[in-house]
Amino acid sequence: MSLKEILPGRLGFGTAPLGNMFRAIPDEEARATVEAAWEQGIRFFDTAPFYGAGLAETRLGEVLSVKPRDAYVLSTKVGRVILDEEETAARDLGEKGGLFEHGNPNKIVHEWTAEATERSIEDSLRRLGTDRLDIVWVHDIAQDFHGDQWLAKFEEARTGAFRVLSRLRDEGVIKAWGLGVNKTEPIELTLALDEPRPDGFLLAGRYTLLDHGHALQRLLPMAQEQGVDMVVGGPYSSGILAGGTHFEYQQAPAEIVERVGKIKALAEKHGIGIKSAALQFSLAHPVAAAVIPGATRPTRIAEDTAALAETVPAAFWTDLREAGLVSPAAPLPNNA
Repeated sequence: MSLKEILPGRLGFGTAPLGNMFRAIPDEEARATVEAAWEQGIRFFDTAPFYGAGLAETRLGEVLSVKPRDAYVLSTKVGRVILDEEETAARDLGEKGGLFEHGNPNKIVHEWTAEATERSIEDSLRRLGTDRLDIVWVHDIAQDFHGDQWLAKFEEARTGAFRVLSRLRDEGVIKAWGLGVNKTEPIELTLALDEPRPDGFLLAGRYTLLDHGHALQRLLPMAQEQGVDMVVGGPYSSGILAGGTHFEYQQAPAEIVERVGKIKALAEKHGIGIKSAALQFSLAHPVAAAVIPGATRPTRIAEDTAALAETVPAAFWTDLREAGLVSPAAPLPNNA
């Protein structure tokens, strides 16, 4: 089953910020944000054990566990098992060091074997307070976390997590599975395999207004040819496209700030918000099934909903293309 058949709408909710990414969020604020998403009609929620060492899943589960289970689509990830014991040493998170320093202190085991995959799913179900998952992503088997060792991690997942998730899908336990990564190469490698076959993928930060050229070269043509759908994560490039200061989970460098300024100027010229441009660009590719911005404040949800619904004139996209601010190969809304 394709992701487009499974997902209830084009706008979902990404819960990484609920794991205390960048800052400690009060429980009541996290709860109110998820409730706001529900009230705005969002029915696709994505989470992961990695987000705050189980904190995001627990917070999401507190709200969703009392909602009708058939009314929403839920996805989480495998690759990290959260232990009951506390972490005493510094966590090795590759390029993402310190990302969830305000999350739970629990020790995290990075493992993609069959046994770890099954345990991860069981633990997620418990934290989420639900009896089933709809989509499961294999999380972060890529260079940004593992450097030169990423291919060994990929092989561990290929012979472990991939096979477990394929079986669960074939048995009807889950509806779909795929990869949830910040890099294109692991997905390209997976799509080149004869088996097992993923149903889709969650690509974070690699199909945004600021970073999309690489994905258009090889990955997205492969996915389109094979009929594999994409969920776009991180459409605001860690916040810089939504008024924040982070890009790629770090303070944005000067050249990115300058580029965002040019996009914002064009958006203001045409009387639209930069959030509208960001979300609608990410969804314009035929492979895109949904986009899942994250939020930690209830008001942000209404902004996202409005941004997706805002009418963006074709002239904006034409100006964006002529200014060299998007790749010539990128499909644009309104066929601009």
